[in-house]
Amino acid sequence: MEKAKTLGELKQTAYKSRSVKEELRENLIERLRNKENVFEGILGFEDTVIPDIERAILSQHNILLLGLRGQAKTRIARLMINLLDEYMPIVAGSELNDDPLNPISRYASDLIAEKGDDTPIEWVHRDNRYVEKLATPDVSIADLVGDVDPIKAASLKLAYSDERVIHFGLIPRSHRSIFVINELPDLQARIQVSLFNILQEGDMQIRGFKLRLPLDIQFVFTANPEDYTNRGSIITPLKDRIESQVLTHYPRNLETALKITGQEARLAANQKDNVVVPDILKILLEEIVFEARSSEYIDEKSGVSARLSISGYENLVSTAERRMLLNREAKTTVRVTDFWGVVPAITGKVELVYEGEQEGPYAVALSLLSSAIKKEFLNHFPDPDKLQKGREKDPYGTIRAWFAGGNAINILNDGSDKDYQKQLDGVAGLGKLVDKAGFSKKDRYTYMELVLHGLAEFNVISKDIVDSKFNFRDMLAGMFGDDSDFDDFGDN
Repeated sequence: MEKAKTLGELKQTAYKSRSVKEELRENLIERLRNKENVFEGILGFEDTVIPDIERAILSQHNILLLGLRGQAKTRIARLMINLLDEYMPIVAGSELNDDPLNPISRYASDLIAEKGDDTPIEWVHRDNRYVEKLATPDVSIADLVGDVDPIKAASLKLAYSDERVIHFGLIPRSHRSIFVINELPDLQARIQVSLFNILQEGDMQIRGFKLRLPLDIQFVFTANPEDYTNRGSIITPLKDRIESQVLTHYPRNLETALKITGQEARLAANQKDNVVVPDILKILLEEIVFEARSSEYIDEKSGVSARLSISGYENLVSTAERRMLLNREAKTTVRVTDFWGVVPAITGKVELVYEGEQEGPYAVALSLLSSAIKKEFLNHFPDPDKLQKGREKDPYGTIRAWFAGGNAINILNDGSDKDYQKQLDGVAGLGKLVDKAGFSKKDRYTYMELVLHGLAEFNVISKDIVDSKFNFRDMLAGMFGDDSDFDDFGDN
């Protein structure tokens, strides 16, 4: 469609003035009727958060997204621009996105009065109708609302009481747009007060001037409940003026968590092509995150961001890639031992309580990994502690006997795939146990290694991390034996 270039041409089209909230509402209605996904890429909120947001938009409400870190609050806000019209007409040169049929600024009103239907029109794309500000303690009223510009007053030879000497802040410049304030509690209370009139009356004042600007803005605020006690709070009158508060949450099941990690992880093309990640290890990574969210060592109020699993997945693949490059291999498969490369992603993304600080971040990370391994092992193999002695055959009997015979293996962190498989094949009964369980042949060695780590968690065998290798041996040998290196297959 040909875009109008002047006010006269615009009047001859079907264009009509409407508020940004009406625009969002009407476009949402159309999307819902067509059963289109409004918030593409937001997973796990289909039955909870998204319906609440859609109800708020239909109600033409300002919105507060309240939730712990890493719960897609900002992404949801950014996706709201898809509900705006693709292009919006403004008076050419207007700082405040003035509607040609309903101008609010002195500049636009004077221009229309001077040129009438010949007033030039510009078209703004919806991507430029989104303004985002991170609330920090140093944000001022001038930043958000505006202030008098002495230089402009001097150059134009105007009095400070003239509207034309005002330098407008972010909020007025967001007229007819979506304005987002992230981490609202971090905004000083006196700055929050400045938002009262804008939210309730839709107008603003600058330094006490009799300036009425009926601003048209869709406000979206984000906040973390932790902020209410640690850094600041949303003052009650402001919170009362925000019509809809929507609570976000972390993924509630493994399936959703897996989809989010797979969607968000940034992998290089050659990593995707050359590094295979077995499904069982993808699940194991998510189990670590779920364990962290319920751990007694980690601050529940702070939360455990979805970024942990995303960064962890990237580290996991990179750990395997590094090993592949060192061994000059063309392809490789991620191993359980590669999870020790995920530890930096864990320690940097959890807030420890006092007990956790006493243990230390590295020990807490290893504890989470151990718990996840134990849980995933039990999902596929019998519990060694619950075998009824004398009533059923011990599926781990051959493996126990092999280690009890003085045998041991070393799995090197950077060992080649050939050496890795050779080590696992040397454990009597291990391959047979996995084959009997009926796992896919391509995942055979992954499950063989998982068995060893699982048995170590149940103290059936001993696992020691020495330098850059994992030693698996008999429990008694681990307790009383020496710490010298073993041959590839012990005494075998």
